Amino acid sequence: MTDSVPAASTSSSPVAPAPAAEVAAATAQPVEAAAGNAQAAAPRRPRTRRGKRGTTDRNPTATTAPAATPSGATESTRRAPRPVPPTLQKLAELYPQLFGAVFRPLKRGIFQDMVAAHPDLFEREALKQALGLHTRSTRYLQSVATGQPRHDLQGQPVEAMAPEHIHYALLEVYRRRQGQNHPELTAKLCARIVANIETSGLSREDYAERVRTRDDAANALLDQALNDLSAKMAREEALLRTFEASGQKTVQAFADMYGMDINTVVRSLHSARSRAAKTAASDTAAE
Repeated sequence: MTDSVPAASTSSSPVAPAPAAEVAAATAQPVEAAAGNAQAAAPRRPRTRRGKRGTTDRNPTATTAPAATPSGATESTRRAPRPVPPTLQKLAELYPQLFGAVFRPLKRGIFQDMVAAHPDLFEREALKQALGLHTRSTRYLQSVATGQPRHDLQGQPVEAMAPEHIHYALLEVYRRRQGQNHPELTAKLCARIVANIETSGLSREDYAERVRTRDDAANALLDQALNDLSAKMAREEALLRTFEASGQKTVQAFADMYGMDINTVVRSLHSARSRAAKTAASDTAAE
């Protein structure tokens, strides 16, 4: 995902695999089943014979199985917080604008910049591992997925984030959230991919060529987003034709006539006109 670390591992998929700590590996026996087993294993209490009022002939040694406690069942599956490596702690102290409460995407070559800035402070291998752990974290990937630019050691934006890096970050964050079983996650992901395509200025074909991999699931999501984009473009072009044929002099009057949100109409008309102008310019250049 990141090229800030010089010895990045290679894989068939451009999306970095989730750290092992991100996946819950242990399963626990349901509390109800544990309680039922404990009750079945408990010795039967012998019958008691009542004597006189106030006295019983109960066996004082009879015991019952202790009830299963939900807290005990969940305690074993609760993940302990992962300790922060000392190198990352030091980076957060030196560069809180990059590694502090808010993570920011790092410029390519940040490893070499850190070695040059602190030649005697960091052990190279420890620094490399710390940066790899940091840039594979979900919080870092979320910052990349927003499309923020890359930053230098002073916290200044120095490089635009490549569309394919945003795309891969979106897919990896989505993959890590799939366990939440939210049905709207896929729709939100496709909407963000559509926004990334439009912001990139690339055609659908050029974008697909950059991000398509041998991962069938990732390619299926890409195809769904491309279909959503095609449908969106068709709606915007139809809206532009309707506006031009309506005879309305202002967008506000047109939106009021159809009971539409003015901001949505303005954005749609702008997108349709921009594409039409770009197509006309390309056709002129090709002649």
